[in-house]
Amino acid sequence: MGKTNLICTFFTLLIYLRMVMVLQVITKKREVYMAKNAQHWEKTKGLLIITLALWAIFSMGIFLFGAEMNTVTGPFGYPLTYWFTCQGSLGFFVILIFWFAGRQEKIDEEFGFSERGDD
Repeated sequence: MGKTNLICTFFTLLIYLRMVMVLQVITKKREVYMAKNAQHWEKTKGLLIITLALWAIFSMGIFLFGAEMNTVTGPFGYPLTYWFTCQGSLGFFVILIFWFAGRQEKIDEEFGFSERGDD
């Protein structure tokens, strides 16, 4: 009975290894044949998620954790929380817009969807 269990275990292992190899081939074929549009959308979606996460941190995070900074005085005598929420967040949003546009343009150029003319 011990020899039979050993043989069954061996064949089970061989079948498992073959399934892993087949899955790797299928995955590679999927990557090769994935449409250019799908690859473009995957990269754009990743950039969008990062941008929205940064936006959430700087739009809500400063307000939520800003109470501890009320004792510190910022420029012109206003509390530091006021300065960060009114000035710092807006400045960050402007920088975020330009950063997003630049990164999106690079993604578009990589996949041939650029809107730039041949200047």
